[in-house]
Amino acid sequence: MTSFAAIDFETADRHSDSACSVGVVLVKDDRIEERFHRLIRPPRKKFVFTHIHGLTWNHVRDSPSFGDLWPELRRLLDRADFLVAHNASFDSRVLRACCRRADISPPRYKFRCTVSMARNKWNLRSARLPIVCDHLGIALNHHDALSDAEACAKIAMRALG
Repeated sequence: MTSFAAIDFETADRHSDSACSVGVVLVKDDRIEERFHRLIRPPRKKFVFTHIHGLTWNHVRDSPSFGDLWPELRRLLDRADFLVAHNASFDSRVLRACCRRADISPPRYKFRCTVSMARNKWNLRSARLPIVCDHLGIALNHHDALSDAEACAKIAMRALG
């Protein structure tokens, strides 16, 4: 019985510790078992990437900090054999930076990258998430953390299946 969790972070600014949204989709035995989405109050009020994801400080100011959210997020991630992300180096870096900022010892999750999976499996010219989703007929509301995580989960299911 294989399980993995697809994870996607949106960040407020250029610092990796500025997660403002997280989406996780837990997959067990090739079926989506659970969806998780939370807004996160980043350590700084200035948002640089609102034009990308639409989130502002006003959206997240009453949300939990990453440290407050971590126990709930970790319970979900710990149920997976490994994590997948579209551009795993970005999401793994955000996870580690947010843990360090919250004085949490970063967990040693194994990450697999759906960008690499898509390139290897379908030989696409571009492995950007919207391009891969279009190729596979997967619905996507790009830069919504839960939509991105669910698309990533579906890509991984097809690539690994």
